[in-house]
Amino acid sequence: MRPLDPRLLRYASAARWFLLVGAALGLAQTLVVVAFAWLLSQAISLAVDGHGPAELAPTVGALAVVVVVRAALVWLLEVAASRGAASVKSQLRSRVLERLAERGPDWLAGTQSAGVATLVGQGLDALDNYFARYLPQLLLAGIATPILVLVMLWQDLPSGITVIVVLPFIPLFMVLIGQATQAVQRAQWDALQRLGVGFLDLVGGLATLKIFGREARQAERVRTITEDYRGRTMKVLRVSFLSGFVLELGASLSVALVAVSIGLRLVDGSLQLGVGLFVLLLAPEAFLPVRQVGAQFHAAADGLAVAEDVFAILDDESASPARPAETVALIPASTGPTDAVAPVLDALRFDRVRVRRAGRDGPVGPVASEFTAVFRAGRLAVIRGASGAGKSTLVAALQGFVPFDGEISLGDAGVMPGTPRPWLAWAGQRPGLLAGTIADNVSLGEASVDPALVHRALREAGAGELDPASRLGVNGDGLSGGQAQRVAVARAIYRARLHGCRVLVLDEPSSALDPEAEKRLVTGLRRLATDGLIVIVVSHRPLLRDAADQVVELNGPARV
Repeated sequence: MRPLDPRLLRYASAARWFLLVGAALGLAQTLVVVAFAWLLSQAISLAVDGHGPAELAPTVGALAVVVVVRAALVWLLEVAASRGAASVKSQLRSRVLERLAERGPDWLAGTQSAGVATLVGQGLDALDNYFARYLPQLLLAGIATPILVLVMLWQDLPSGITVIVVLPFIPLFMVLIGQATQAVQRAQWDALQRLGVGFLDLVGGLATLKIFGREARQAERVRTITEDYRGRTMKVLRVSFLSGFVLELGASLSVALVAVSIGLRLVDGSLQLGVGLFVLLLAPEAFLPVRQVGAQFHAAADGLAVAEDVFAILDDESASPARPAETVALIPASTGPTDAVAPVLDALRFDRVRVRRAGRDGPVGPVASEFTAVFRAGRLAVIRGASGAGKSTLVAALQGFVPFDGEISLGDAGVMPGTPRPWLAWAGQRPGLLAGTIADNVSLGEASVDPALVHRALREAGAGELDPASRLGVNGDGLSGGQAQRVAVARAIYRARLHGCRVLVLDEPSSALDPEAEKRLVTGLRRLATDGLIVIVVSHRPLLRDAADQVVELNGPARV
């Protein structure tokens, strides 16, 4: 693991800004350290030579100013580190979320979503210590130590040579200790991932576990994982404290060698007192940044262990749909509700579409192959097929989440994987509701809410009885399964009406509805089709099949 991963600079511009500011502040702090050591040594020499307060006043005054300036520089470096860490975390989180949006649910379904949530949330907070403690010392080690060694060589050659000889031993100790620190830190992070995933799985399946009487066993499992994480955390702290002790001991012995040499030469008169004091004051400062780099290495191991997993998500292009050089918007987004029909976009065509899903170990076989169909505006179309035939996979291809062979076109324009879909509104099998009001869920992602359009979307989804002001809990808590399903459909209708989307796709929208609610939903979908939208529904329900203008049997003949 590298102390400063170049990918951090590539994915987070704030890191580059911090390095520039930190380098400037580190250089200024080094110059202030040299000035402090020189002024203090001169003040002591003047006092030993018998000079009075009046003669010492200018030197002592300048020394006080230098002390204040040094404190201000230390404070500024801490502020820059804190702001840099906050900006870098924000940028990395944004990039990870953008990458997840590019890959879509198809990729996320093949990984542990709880692990990704832990990584992007609590995991990236480990970069606070990395920026606040480790990176400033790394900058000082690269700037201050060489300058201070050069000044010592200039003032006292033997002391400078002594520092050059003993200084490499501290990085050697640091590397040996760092290997152990990296291993235990990686194990601690893995334990935290297991704890987060296990707890989320337990909460999600608690009702099932309770029914089968297995909740106590899972509580014991969580307790075991928690104890494992606690033990690994204490091991990290133990290694950190031991590494700090070893490095402090090595640095103290190194400074002692310089001090003994200076003391002997002061006794025999071969070295002046002012020069000896000056070099002796600089010696600890020369070792300090290198020593602190080693002592704070556990902070780097913690933050960079998390950053490695973040970079793995950002670097992996295997599951990302290919993007064309240019993306052409099919229709402009409108600023308000509209039922206007764009006559050029009157048909959605699938021509020999063949979809392959990428597995964790590489591509798997075709899920949907050689699918051809035409869906026209103004008609309600239903796609049917056996479970596993690839209905949802075709929807994912239409959304741009999975690569495909063949051609999908809307009107005269081709639909490419990875391009924006301003013309598409969609509701999946899972409602995906959030805590908030029903209106907030229906108008998800919009800057403002159109109350009249929310009511209309709910009516067309067969949920006109729901109050848009009603508040929901997490995952739509407060609604039945059928109500949550209709709110998700209303969300898609709201987007289609607000932005003039030409295509509305619903995946199993009535699986949890009673016949009366399903009739209201069918009536609303018929109205949308009459208004000129291309309405496609994936469903097995007889009522939707009978109401459809077009039924497409996947891997079977189509009735038009």
